[in-house]
Amino acid sequence: MATERIIQFGEGNFLRAFAEDFIHEMNKQGLYDGSVAIVKPTPRGDLGKFGAQGNVYHLLLRGIEDGKTTETIKEIRAVSRCVNPYADFKAYLALARQPAFRFIISNTTEAGIAFDETCRFEDTPALSFPGKLTQLLYERFRLGLPGFVLLPCELIDSNGDALKACVLRYAALWALGDCFVRWLEEENDFCNTLVDRIVSGYPAAEAAGICRSLGCEDLLLDTAEPYHFWAIEGNYEAELPLRAAGINALWTTDVSPYKKMKVRILNGQHTSMVFAGLLAGHETVADCMADPAFETYLGRLLKKEILPTLPDDPATADFAAATAERFKNPYLRHRLRSIALNSVAKYRARVVPTLLERTAAVGKTPRVFTLSLAALLFYYKQTNGIEDETAAVERIKAAALPELLRDESLWGADLSTMEADVTACMRLIGTAGVREAMQWSVS
Repeated sequence: MATERIIQFGEGNFLRAFAEDFIHEMNKQGLYDGSVAIVKPTPRGDLGKFGAQGNVYHLLLRGIEDGKTTETIKEIRAVSRCVNPYADFKAYLALARQPAFRFIISNTTEAGIAFDETCRFEDTPALSFPGKLTQLLYERFRLGLPGFVLLPCELIDSNGDALKACVLRYAALWALGDCFVRWLEEENDFCNTLVDRIVSGYPAAEAAGICRSLGCEDLLLDTAEPYHFWAIEGNYEAELPLRAAGINALWTTDVSPYKKMKVRILNGQHTSMVFAGLLAGHETVADCMADPAFETYLGRLLKKEILPTLPDDPATADFAAATAERFKNPYLRHRLRSIALNSVAKYRARVVPTLLERTAAVGKTPRVFTLSLAALLFYYKQTNGIEDETAAVERIKAAALPELLRDESLWGADLSTMEADVTACMRLIGTAGVREAMQWSVS
């Protein structure tokens, strides 16, 4: 196994089909000698599948490139081990003692980069991701070792800046001292990044046949599209030779134009369709794209509301066209329930900025946004077992609509001007069904 050089917070499908794929490629080409130690960022779930498979799994990439069908399967051996700080906090802190660790990658969803003032330095571990990270960084500092290059992959604006701000708040809250703060500022680089690859995860319906062809069972089998893009503010190509390995990576001074385009066009459409799709009985993005009602709805959302907030240039037009093709990829079963994970934070980050901009431009909130929010609220109020922040789920279930729409902690803005239309749309969903509500939204 290659030398451990990367600490990764998050064991989910996305990073295993994104960062680990790239590390695999760099290693395979002899350009890099590095492996990943995965840290479990939340107490939910377990890491047993990794240990049972020796941290090895397969990645199936399939889709359409240049008009041709492509399918590639790789055996990924980029993960060296997994560490569960909730079960063994000492093993977690021990990661700080290995000088070879240089990069920290994370994907804890949009809800992950958040400051929780109830976390204490004495917790083993702190519950929040930035809290756990601060504990690890302080141990690194205490040992007199160099800092890290941090590459957060969470889809929020200025993710590196936001993560750094949380860490500095913990340093102040926990009175960790000026020297530690100076070390954070001078020895660590919190890079803003943008990631793009549609990852559909474990292909449950096809897994048995795929595993037979592989000659082994793989409970970590992951699937994704061939397309990928990683923009990073900074330039560490000499240490992490992504471009040399043929990865579609961009070292840049500013990721914001790329992020805005990607988050609004791709992620904004995903988040806007997911609850309407679930209420319509669909399971995947492809199911939605095969439904004329959704094709009309998403066409209106993209052309009339999202694209007017972005530069009118060939790059935007090309990305929008490519996204439509990617959504229709016949090989990806991108499950709506996977997209729905932590949707309140996703809606706040992926949809609300566009919603507010278009509302200001046209004088009222376009109904396609009303539908997306009404479907989310209707689904949360009617469904049990939702995977989201407990406080957000409980609040949506218990509070009246006017109170919910005013709650800036949920949406990042006061959305109370939408009350009449959201009320009407939720009533329509309940009485006539979501397709009637979708038709109303584009009328």
